[in-house]
Amino acid sequence: MPDDVSPLLLALTVALLSLPFAGFLVVAGLNRRMAGPLAVLLTAAGLVLSVLLVIYLPAQPMTFRADWATVSGVSFGISFRLDTLTALMLAVVHFVALLVQIYSLSYLHDEPKFSRYFAYLQLFVGAMLGIVLAGNLLVMYAFWELVGLASYLLIGFYTERPAASQAARKAFLMNRVGDIGFLIGIFLTYYHYDTLELAALTADGVYLMPSTAVGLCLFMGCVGKSAQFPLLSWLPDAMEGPTPVSALLHAATMVAAGIFLLARIHPLLSSDALVVIALVGTITTLWGGYSALFQTDIKKVLAFSTVSQLGLMVAGMGTANVSGAMFHLLTHAFFKAGLFLSAGAVIHAVQTQDMRQMGALRRSLPTTFVAYTICAAALSGLPLFSGFLSKEAILGGAFTWADTQQGGLAYFVPVTLLLSSGLTALYMARQWRLIFFGTYRNEAVPPTQAHEPDWLMRGPVIVLAGLSGFFWFSVNPASAHGSWFFQVFPTGEESSIVWLAPASILLVLAGGWLGFRMNEPHYNRSYVRLSVEYGFLDTIYKHVLINPCLKLASIFNRTDQRAVDGVVNGAGMWTVVLAHIANGLDRYGVDGLINGVAWLAGRLGQLTRSVQNGRVQSYITVAVVGLLLVLWWLL
Repeated sequence: MPDDVSPLLLALTVALLSLPFAGFLVVAGLNRRMAGPLAVLLTAAGLVLSVLLVIYLPAQPMTFRADWATVSGVSFGISFRLDTLTALMLAVVHFVALLVQIYSLSYLHDEPKFSRYFAYLQLFVGAMLGIVLAGNLLVMYAFWELVGLASYLLIGFYTERPAASQAARKAFLMNRVGDIGFLIGIFLTYYHYDTLELAALTADGVYLMPSTAVGLCLFMGCVGKSAQFPLLSWLPDAMEGPTPVSALLHAATMVAAGIFLLARIHPLLSSDALVVIALVGTITTLWGGYSALFQTDIKKVLAFSTVSQLGLMVAGMGTANVSGAMFHLLTHAFFKAGLFLSAGAVIHAVQTQDMRQMGALRRSLPTTFVAYTICAAALSGLPLFSGFLSKEAILGGAFTWADTQQGGLAYFVPVTLLLSSGLTALYMARQWRLIFFGTYRNEAVPPTQAHEPDWLMRGPVIVLAGLSGFFWFSVNPASAHGSWFFQVFPTGEESSIVWLAPASILLVLAGGWLGFRMNEPHYNRSYVRLSVEYGFLDTIYKHVLINPCLKLASIFNRTDQRAVDGVVNGAGMWTVVLAHIANGLDRYGVDGLINGVAWLAGRLGQLTRSVQNGRVQSYITVAVVGLLLVLWWLL
């Protein structure tokens, strides 16, 4: 390894950021034959550069900074930070994005907007890399907004579908709510600490008084981007985008940005802020899990499972278990991407997303069935799979945190998280049964036409299913703390709660058994509608926020049309009337008087000239008339 790796690391950082943005500009102008392969090559090159960065990464964090602007004597810079968390996220984002793009080559081979799709993916990856590499909150916010733009373009990719356009707008607007709070948090951060540099805000040995207001405002960015309660209803609707996009959004990119943000700013979070974060994550876990229970759309079940798992990670952050939450983010990236890509293979085979029109597909799609089963087991938290290790790390940390809190109410968090494990197994077992077991129920596509996709789609699914096993992370299948991850990201002591793992396994097995055995209920029942309609969250928004805003806008519109426009139009009309009156007075009054005086003077002049004509008779007549007038006046 070179003695001074700074120039090399700077070159790698610049190259990592430049590749996807250059790809966005180039790929958009290429034909379909070249666009997809070039995008895959660029992402593969980014993965290679990420591995090189991991190899040459120094033991101490490193920041590259350049001045950008000076306002009132204060310098604001563009900075990028390299540390172990950056290296991990760079590798995961590139790896998952590479598999998704390989999968997309086949899944979207007939798409007319093929080149545009891969260009949008490059923009999305570049924006996510910017968040990961950001060395200060201002740079992070810039790329944060760029991720929002790229997600808007990808969710609404099928512009001919009204539902896709509506889902894109909904995602964009709901994320703006969280982003406003994030921006206010950035302003407050600078106000309190006189810096936005992460190296200064989170440096070891530097104590900064945590601020609850700053922490909660910054957390608002996570609430929007990572679909936490109450801003969670945009994520299921985002399923209107292409299925590979769903895998990318839900695995290690957009929704993971909020978790990454919490990991970066964790030293700034006060104990009160952490309690709020833990409660929000816990509510989201339960809300998302129940919302997934009776969904009929295969992708919406997985979407709500993402909401639930993100809530689990946020709760882990709130219980001061940063390493456990990031470990679950890593494992979740693989098995959730595998589930979405497997769902894409199912949809590709039966041409529907409605699980009620599937069934018995384990015979027609054996490879997809095995991969789906492995990834679903990992998501449910069964032993021998990665999800079991990461969930146990979060649950153990949550119970340890509750032991240190005053009051029994603190146990609401770990107990609810534990119960959510059984709920996850319940809805995943139901989905597994509806898709792969029972009788084939699709009348539009005969069972003989349902078949496995080609290897461009099967390959990524197999790889992701393989990465869902425990052995990639820990030699001991029952202990996460012996894994390499916790050697890189140290955490507290391993939980000594001996009953936790058996209780979790029993809940998962019981939930899986109930989910596989349960009959489909009538979908007009209130408890089913509560699940299908996201806990009536959108209905509440409609009646509490949307309708009042629309009514207020209607009132303002009528006020504008009748009052403001009436005053303006009335003033204009009376101005015209007064102008006509003034014109008449000027024309017939002022001009008439002047013209009349001139006419009279002219007539008198003519009369005078007629008298002075050189005739004696005229002079005698005038003299006589004048004399008579004088006499009449005197008498």
